[in-house]
Amino acid sequence: MTAPDRGGPQESFNFDDSQMLSTRLRDLVEITDRKYGFPPKTYSRCFVGSDAVRALIDENIAADEDDAVRIGNMLLSAGVFHHVVKEHPFKNERLFYRFAADEDHGQTAKKADGTPVSWSDFLAPVTEIREPALSLQPAIPERDQDLGNFHQDDLDTIGISPLDVHNTALLDCAHPKVWVNPTPKKKYNLVVIGAGTGGLVASAGAAGTGARVALVESHLLGGDCLNVGCVPSKALIRCARAAAAARDASTYGINIGGPISVDFAAVMERMRRLRAHIAPNDSAERFSRELGVDVFMGRARFTSESTVEVDGTTLVFSKAVIATGGTAAIPPIPGLDDTPYLTNATVFNLTSLPKRLGVIGTGPIGTELAQAFQRFGSDVTAFSREGQILFREDADAAKVVEASMRRDGVRFVFNVTGIRVTSVNGQPPVKIVIEREGTEESHEVDALLVATGRKPSVTGLGLEAAGVMFDARSGIDVNEKLQTSNPRIFAVGDVASRYQFTHMADFMARIVIRNALFLGRDRVSSLLVPWSTYTEPEVAHVGLYAKEMAARHIEFTTYTRDLADVDRAVLEGDNGFVKIHVRKGTDEILGATIVAGHAGDLISEISVAMRAGMGLGTLARVIHPYPTTAEAIQQIGDAYNQTRLTPFAKGLFRKWLSWSH
Repeated sequence: MTAPDRGGPQESFNFDDSQMLSTRLRDLVEITDRKYGFPPKTYSRCFVGSDAVRALIDENIAADEDDAVRIGNMLLSAGVFHHVVKEHPFKNERLFYRFAADEDHGQTAKKADGTPVSWSDFLAPVTEIREPALSLQPAIPERDQDLGNFHQDDLDTIGISPLDVHNTALLDCAHPKVWVNPTPKKKYNLVVIGAGTGGLVASAGAAGTGARVALVESHLLGGDCLNVGCVPSKALIRCARAAAAARDASTYGINIGGPISVDFAAVMERMRRLRAHIAPNDSAERFSRELGVDVFMGRARFTSESTVEVDGTTLVFSKAVIATGGTAAIPPIPGLDDTPYLTNATVFNLTSLPKRLGVIGTGPIGTELAQAFQRFGSDVTAFSREGQILFREDADAAKVVEASMRRDGVRFVFNVTGIRVTSVNGQPPVKIVIEREGTEESHEVDALLVATGRKPSVTGLGLEAAGVMFDARSGIDVNEKLQTSNPRIFAVGDVASRYQFTHMADFMARIVIRNALFLGRDRVSSLLVPWSTYTEPEVAHVGLYAKEMAARHIEFTTYTRDLADVDRAVLEGDNGFVKIHVRKGTDEILGATIVAGHAGDLISEISVAMRAGMGLGTLARVIHPYPTTAEAIQQIGDAYNQTRLTPFAKGLFRKWLSWSH
């Protein structure tokens, strides 16, 4: 890279140059502990200003001494490094400077012997179980109109259990037993509230550019995805698929002597082990020590439009990001308050398999877990006020998944208009009484899972003091640039979006880094958002649905390929289809739905094509290995190209062939 052009006192680097030069300068200077003064005081992990000037000139980053000092002060202003006592600008002198990543960012408390305090120190010994151009964002259904009246999971009362070796390892990463908060900086470029996906990406990305960043979390770093969402659920689903494959082995000529049994305790132990293995990537230690983020464990509350208080300590910010996510929404079902029930935040604490499981709600969470528990051996009944599962998806896609789940043994009760639950002394079993079509029917289960959606976490944040507009049902109001009604404050993820996906929170956070810190103009509506539900088969979607295009008077043509006509799918025993919508008369892809064993992987090819402006006809010219299920996409492209062969063109071809032969 070359040094930026000379300019005035307010000149600065762009996003990419700041990040690149920060990394390069760290490699050029000697970072070590240094002493100064009398009596001498030790300054940890710092470098000398005159050494940095010489390195910048020697590496041709700076033209001369003045140029090197100018670049150094630009980096200092960007928060890449600071004078160790914040008293001097960058100078060509023997002054000590410290990179932001090497400052005090909080740490796990140490025991007398110098080792970190761990959750396992507070437990009796445990025995480890042995291993076994058009916005293509669809107008998905709004949050439930009654959501504002729903209760929420109280994270302060929900723990991680059992506290075995795996969960203590998880907690040491996600919520250290004793964490020493850092001394706050005078002012932060960015304060991030919430350490789920959106908060972690925003913190890491901003710190990587040299910004002074504080990250505040009151519960578990990693948020829902790591602790009670994507990670544990997919671990269970993998085991459930193995159980189903074993039961269906005879279909493939494989005979297994005797009935298939599932060791549910081992299944859950595997989930806990793998979750703990992934947890260090989201840990407080990694973000503080490796990424240079000031990590504060505690509850954050805005006290003004530019300050946040964390357990009595005030953090001053230039910009802030609210990334508090959401929690399970609990509908006001009569009798539920006095009845034991599970949510996605507690179901992964189970150690024994319920013989009979009732599931209220047939959205993605409800259907995934209903199918998994049925395959583990529970007798599952799912209840829905809708007429189909996965009501966001097209009916033909939902029917394929429903048929698969019925083959597994799941029972469905649709079009429920009323429901109440009872139990004796707050203990199982649970009696579920539902109303539909004017009649009542009763069901008894040993465990009840409530999967009726999620509610944004907006209470207790002091949003009024910050001038941030919000609604208990829809969350925080944001504009296209993800700014709230307070232009200093942004919001990302489930607390501010109908698209409640980990990957959406990730990309919203990337937008905020550019918009909040670097005067970017990125718009959230420009994001192309695919998603997948991980039932078997999976359902994946990107872009617009047919019903939405019809409502918006967009003329389109739909091409569908049934997997019964795709060789690899036939050989695998895979059911489903690939459906792609294009603008009428063109090959511009407007949307797609895939139902297949690995639909979540397949949808990415179409997402890339849409983002790159690649039409369906071009996809037909992409060579796909044979045999693969992805050939269905190529075959749909071929079908489109065949429509371009008009009768007139066919006539010309016939004349040419007769003449040339």
